Amino acid sequence: MKYVVCVPDGASDEPVDALGGRTPLEAAAMPVLSELAARGQVGRAATIPKGHPPGSDVGNLSILGYDPARYHTGRAPIEAAALGIELRADQVAYRCNLSTVDDDTMVDFAGGHPSTEDAARVIAALDAELGRPGEVEFHPGVQYRHILVVPEDWIDAECTPPHDLTGQRVVWPTGAAAPKLRELMDASRAVVPRFGLAANQIWLWGQGRRPTLPSFRDTYGLEAELVSAVDLVRGLGALTGIKAVDVPGITGWYDTNYEGKRDACLQSLRDGADLFLVHVEASDEAGHAGDVGAKVEALENWDRRILGPLVEGLDDIGRWRMLLLPDHPTPLRIRTHTDDPVPYLLVDSTLDGPGGRYTERGVAGAPVEPGHTLMGRLTNSA
Repeated sequence: MKYVVCVPDGASDEPVDALGGRTPLEAAAMPVLSELAARGQVGRAATIPKGHPPGSDVGNLSILGYDPARYHTGRAPIEAAALGIELRADQVAYRCNLSTVDDDTMVDFAGGHPSTEDAARVIAALDAELGRPGEVEFHPGVQYRHILVVPEDWIDAECTPPHDLTGQRVVWPTGAAAPKLRELMDASRAVVPRFGLAANQIWLWGQGRRPTLPSFRDTYGLEAELVSAVDLVRGLGALTGIKAVDVPGITGWYDTNYEGKRDACLQSLRDGADLFLVHVEASDEAGHAGDVGAKVEALENWDRRILGPLVEGLDDIGRWRMLLLPDHPTPLRIRTHTDDPVPYLLVDSTLDGPGGRYTERGVAGAPVEPGHTLMGRLTNSA
């Protein structure tokens, strides 16, 4: 038996006027997903437990089968793990966005989506001019997503995720560590603009200490691998012993290499992996941008460029089971995450389920299940 987990990040949404009152999942042409839902089982899952921030860190932790109420310590230390940063017990990691803030308004939380190479030069300059070795350290990540490592006494701060502030007046950090954070953020405005990017400063948020997670193999008895362009997802792999497969051309943006992710999944399963997770960020980015057409297109790309050929390839390998769900909704109307339940799909290649429609309205009457329990159901280890 082979297992596949598909994560169209932020795919779930609300009815959209521009789509005639349909959600993107309802409007997108997704015949393969519809066929899978018709012979599988659909339902609703709470990937974000009540009281937790509706972030991809919490949602993807749930999808991997780990209860966020027990294991979540913050977003940044997960991303730090993806970069090979070994946090000491006396250190805290912050997520460090390259962002565009004008007149105290968050114009673009992603700073124009700079290339990873261009961003790395900015981070190197920030580390040289504002960092202090062993105390305040900037580490380059992917595109606009980077990491700041600081002493543990910097943890006491309330920081608003920048994607929650798009087009709004910014909410600066509060708490005991806020003056230190604000000093760095203000100082970055003398460094970042020198590089000709849309970004003009850093935004610090998502802080936490390194979490301790049991290995996926010890928990579920399976060798697992994953593909994602997002350090957060790769970091969860590093912390749980799930190998992250490198695929050329994956970007975390609309132009990502869908086919490469699909082919990596099939090759890993052929080579002996028991379970493979495919994560695509595009639908989440479209939600943050409020781009209706891009979100619909991202979902159609899932169906045409991943799911169709993936199912054919899985059938050639043997018996398989699939779990498909987003980590959280990212409604186009508000351009940020919510903690509302998301639709999920479980399908077995040889066993027919009750069938249904994989849309928000299609599962509206289903009971809400804890998101972290679905991995056990997928792998028959509940």
